[in-house]
Amino acid sequence: MDAEWRVYSKRADFNYLAKKYNIDPVVARVLRNRDLTSEKDIEMYLYGTLNDCHDPHLLLDMDKAVDIMAEKINEKKKIRIVSDYDVDGVTSNYILFHALKKIGADVSYDIPDRIKDGYGMNIRIVDDAFHAGVDTIITCDNGIAAFSAIDKAKEYGMTVIVTDHHEIQEKLPNADAIVDPHRDGDNYPFKGICGAMVAYKFIRCLYEKQGREIDDREYIEFLATATVCDVMPLRDENRIYVKEGLKELKNTKNIGYRALLKARGLDDGRDITSYHLGFVLGPCINAEGRLSSAVNALNLFLSEDEDEAYAMALQASEINDERKRMTEEGTKKAISMVTDDEALSKDNVLVLYISGLHESLAGIVAGRVREAFYKPVIVFTDAENDGEFLKGSGRSVEGYNMFEELCKVSDLQDHFGGHPMAAGTTIQKDNLLEFRKKLNENENMSLDVLTQKIYIDVPMPLSYPTIGLIRQLEELSPFGTANEKPLFAESGLLVTGVRIFGKNGNVMKIAVKEKDGCTAELISFDVKGFTDYIKKWFSIEQCDKMLKGIPSDIVLDMAYQPGINEYNGRISVQNILKAYRIHGDK
Repeated sequence: MDAEWRVYSKRADFNYLAKKYNIDPVVARVLRNRDLTSEKDIEMYLYGTLNDCHDPHLLLDMDKAVDIMAEKINEKKKIRIVSDYDVDGVTSNYILFHALKKIGADVSYDIPDRIKDGYGMNIRIVDDAFHAGVDTIITCDNGIAAFSAIDKAKEYGMTVIVTDHHEIQEKLPNADAIVDPHRDGDNYPFKGICGAMVAYKFIRCLYEKQGREIDDREYIEFLATATVCDVMPLRDENRIYVKEGLKELKNTKNIGYRALLKARGLDDGRDITSYHLGFVLGPCINAEGRLSSAVNALNLFLSEDEDEAYAMALQASEINDERKRMTEEGTKKAISMVTDDEALSKDNVLVLYISGLHESLAGIVAGRVREAFYKPVIVFTDAENDGEFLKGSGRSVEGYNMFEELCKVSDLQDHFGGHPMAAGTTIQKDNLLEFRKKLNENENMSLDVLTQKIYIDVPMPLSYPTIGLIRQLEELSPFGTANEKPLFAESGLLVTGVRIFGKNGNVMKIAVKEKDGCTAELISFDVKGFTDYIKKWFSIEQCDKMLKGIPSDIVLDMAYQPGINEYNGRISVQNILKAYRIHGDK
């Protein structure tokens, strides 16, 4: 709860927008808070369809790449797809392989082993392709930084097409065609697409050239999965693809994905949300690439046998459970390292070395540590089969471009890559201390950057949300990066009592009195956290009074999200507590 609260103050004629689009003024304010400034933007957000998505031919080198691939298919040349090992990589590989196979291409695939190969295409993968008689390599969700591997492929006389979405480094690889929206001179209007989306756009253009039809909804559940799991902004066409993909996923025709839904208990017809993609389904796909092989996840989606697919889905689910256990252990160790080391805790960029941590978990642990301390974090562990090197994965905070900062210390790294908010790097073990020192010397983050923010859409009494308003707010989904679920707040709420219930006593109903004397209730799913803060801010005595329903002096500001509770056929508004602070704090 130690965060700065900020209320959006973006201006617009909310009453005009409410009337024009037949929405509540509160919804109009939320739209403006999501940086929708023009009526064209608002209409695409509210009413956009797949027909409104951008022309794939606008991507630089797209037509060149398609011409090359069409020629190779006609010449019956062997083609190999090389992807990353995460969700975005697996799904983009699936899209390319499945679609190329359907039009008669002689196509195979390879995915780097996270431990043995590391990120992206390498010389081993190129050597294997050459010895298998492969003529053309097409990458997806990687390749933009595969300089030595692509040089090796060109030495062999191979053709290389790169499709990627990662940031461009100082130079481009020596590929025959490079499709990446971040290239200088690229005219694609929305740069925030994932690797699977770039691969899909390529397939659409290829099918068009081949005179083949492709359904607008073909692969859309995979595009939704990749977009959410790769933490792409849910704006512009991304939001349309995710919204439509979630609808398709409930009735997906893909046998492997149906099996995964069943293995995770999501095959009961319920609505699938972006939460399920990011925290229930996606982690199972990722876990294969982390602790086993991403090829297993790809084979799951390619499976045409229901029994086989279900067995594979159960395996992915079990591996993910093991991944969660190992992550918890690593996170506890990392947090203890910071809290127990005074010098380390003072660093604004946390660089941690955790010996024995499975290197595939470094990024997840870094994310957990970032949440605990709200600082950029890079977690290193030993590189497999090479005692001289450490592999690291980083997670950043808004205002600290981790990719750019790594570029400043490129001389201390063997190789690196990534985004402003996440990056991967490999360094010699002897460079660790200097690497940590230089990153912290270079950083110029202000206190504002290092302070977590809670953004309030509208200050609003708890009595304002109605079923109708909540239904309108639900239409703004799917929620996620750059399209956060609306958050409201009310100040000066007197806590009059609480009631704890639930099977494990993990749910709390908090009764409050508003400044005008009206009473209301909120639901919290963090009983221990809430009571601990009350003891810290007020006293144990005040907390005891609250728990017993005795009048107390506990006055809080509360941020909440309104929802709908359906129980025994009765529908009612249910406000979920998301954040709180002592009344009057800044």
